[in-house]
Amino acid sequence: MPTFSSVVCRLARLRRSKALSSKATISSLSAALPNHQPPAEGNAGVSRGLEDEAPFLLFPETRISELANGVRVVTQSSLAARTATVGVWIDAGSRFETPETNGTAHFLEHMIFKGTRRRTARGLEEEIENAGARLNAYTSREQTTYYANVLREDVGLAVDVLADILQNSRFHESAITRERSVILREMEEVQGQTEEVIFDYLHMAAFPNHPLGNTILGPAENIKTISKFDLYEYITTHYTGHRMVVSAAGAVRHDDMVDQVSKLFRRLSNDPTTASMLVQEYPAAFTGSEVRVVNDDMPLAHFAIALEGASWTDPNSIPVMVIQSILGSWNRSAGVGNLSGSELARKVGRGELAESIISFNTNYADTGLFGVYATALPDRLHDLCCTIMDEFSRIAHEVSEDEVVRARNQLKSSLLLHIDGTSAVAENNGRQILTYGRILPFMELFARIDAVDVDTVKQTAMQFIVDKDIAISCVGPIQQLPDHSWFRSQTQSMK
Repeated sequence: MPTFSSVVCRLARLRRSKALSSKATISSLSAALPNHQPPAEGNAGVSRGLEDEAPFLLFPETRISELANGVRVVTQSSLAARTATVGVWIDAGSRFETPETNGTAHFLEHMIFKGTRRRTARGLEEEIENAGARLNAYTSREQTTYYANVLREDVGLAVDVLADILQNSRFHESAITRERSVILREMEEVQGQTEEVIFDYLHMAAFPNHPLGNTILGPAENIKTISKFDLYEYITTHYTGHRMVVSAAGAVRHDDMVDQVSKLFRRLSNDPTTASMLVQEYPAAFTGSEVRVVNDDMPLAHFAIALEGASWTDPNSIPVMVIQSILGSWNRSAGVGNLSGSELARKVGRGELAESIISFNTNYADTGLFGVYATALPDRLHDLCCTIMDEFSRIAHEVSEDEVVRARNQLKSSLLLHIDGTSAVAENNGRQILTYGRILPFMELFARIDAVDVDTVKQTAMQFIVDKDIAISCVGPIQQLPDHSWFRSQTQSMK
């Protein structure tokens, strides 16, 4: 029977995989454009106006308070709810590690549930299970999250447990030794998930010699040597009040939450250093290169093509998301292709060029990645790559109003579908506060999406695609996949 910690670790892997999907996350859109820009007049097509959408964009009020130690508390109450999500979002991830400590943030995620000064590991597990609650965690390149789903009457328990594990964890040597084996097995499982491998290689190609290019799990040699000192050092340095947001949604009261957090989160460091300061000290630099791993035993080739995207707060973040929506996604098993609204999907489907394609967009504090991930038979690779690069060029020069309207509507629909349930609301609010410093109302967000017209899309494509360098990662029978110089020549010829 799986243990409590093993379930948490599997959930963390699912969360990391989820970040690679083509769906737009609320944060990746809302953390952009610091000044409101109203929609341009004369947008044609069937774009829905804000007047039509307004009734669907009314959500419970979001309240924010900042405590003396720098911790921000954000709540979105729905007192009719019977459950709540309470979590801590921290501006700390693998980006803030050195080559020698790479993997520490993820290792800490495992160790945080192994007992505190007040609770044994077994006692923590029983307390959560007896309350019918769920305690989860995940680590990304720039953030780490711990959150609990609880019944209304156990909100206080959730705050207490989160405060305890983040401030009072005891890392016994025996537990560290056991967890090394768990993480090494997890690493083997990840190596069997080609999509995760492709995106790790893609970061390696795009950001070589920078922490963004490292994996979240870290290399095996680091996992074997990470010590109790490394774990405490990471917490002391990065789990500080100014880099922490407590976000709660559902059956919660803001004043009660502020009072509880004030009383329980008292042992955090008051170091005023923020993640933004660290990013400015060591900014990422996108580098066009490739990582190729030939494996002729695989039936399909897997590859990702990426250009440098927009950062969280770049005004171009939303137009890039619209471009991602125009590119679309397609999967042969879904039976959609020839009739898809995506021009790329139609071409791939009609020509039987791939098994699947998926557009992606990932934002970071000072950079981003966007492009297309695909799987295909070896003899389709060259034609598929030509089709993808032709589509990039077409968007920069010939995209239509109907396509842009459709992409905007799809983007807005995906945002509303995403914000379903207390966990999604708490995550949205926590991540927005970390990346942007405020919660962007849906009315404002949708107005900004509607402001993206054909000219905006073409200008953005010219800025981010035409004559820009490119990063590539590929695994499998890839001998017929064009090399990096070919892809670079394609972006050059788009001028």
